[in-house]
Amino acid sequence: MTSKVKSAIRQIRSLSMPFSTPEPFLFCVYHKDEYPAGDEKMQAPRTGNGHDFNPKAKYRMYHGEKIPGFPQHPHRGFETITATIEGIIDHTDSMKCGGRYGQGDLQWMTAGKGVVHGEMFPLVNADKPNPTRFFQIWLNLPKKNKMVNPDYIMHWAEDVKKFASQDEKTKVTVWAGEIDGVKALEPPKNSWAADPANDVAVWHIEVAPGGKFLLPKAKGGNGINRTFYFIEGKNLEISQQTIDPNSRVDVNAGMEVEVEGKAHVEL
Repeated sequence: MTSKVKSAIRQIRSLSMPFSTPEPFLFCVYHKDEYPAGDEKMQAPRTGNGHDFNPKAKYRMYHGEKIPGFPQHPHRGFETITATIEGIIDHTDSMKCGGRYGQGDLQWMTAGKGVVHGEMFPLVNADKPNPTRFFQIWLNLPKKNKMVNPDYIMHWAEDVKKFASQDEKTKVTVWAGEIDGVKALEPPKNSWAADPANDVAVWHIEVAPGGKFLLPKAKGGNGINRTFYFIEGKNLEISQQTIDPNSRVDVNAGMEVEVEGKAHVEL
């Protein structure tokens, strides 16, 4: 029994920045910035240098000058998933689309044959800090859909599906895929995730102290790539093995995987 449990873990390695990703994912980064209060123009108190990615700083300006973020830049041949936890993002693009979202909202953007867009992080609170946490994920497009017209889907926070264990010590935000009967909202029609046979899943898992959860097998079995990114907390065990903070853990998707939080953890 012990050897079987341990075999669920295929590999453990330290997180890189951006995160290394298995196919069909191309890129993943976890943004966590402790932005201070903004001024009357929603600007930060310091000016960016055009390439501010200092991992030791409390916050980063990225490519922004007065407002942090990523001014207009191109994408082609894949799609982006912007999964927010807290904070605000302003989106504008070459398709004349624009809007403000965040605080749990989810955006899918199929770049297809090409789109230029910008993502800026306005400091909307002038009287308190503006903490920002979100994932930016790039998912490949199937070959036949590489050059489709750009497309978007917005899922607002109140509609995003969530799973909770019976003891409510494990909570999962289901951005893509399905877990224990809780199915995510639909991705764009040309997405790799639109074909159920691909068994694409993107989840944000939170485990409270003392929480224990048995992750079910993937429908596609061990032919599916399944990876955990340990982003917050400490004292995590996966398949009875202690995992260091800031680790990537590849597991056998054809096996059930036990996840236990000795303290509050997020994956």
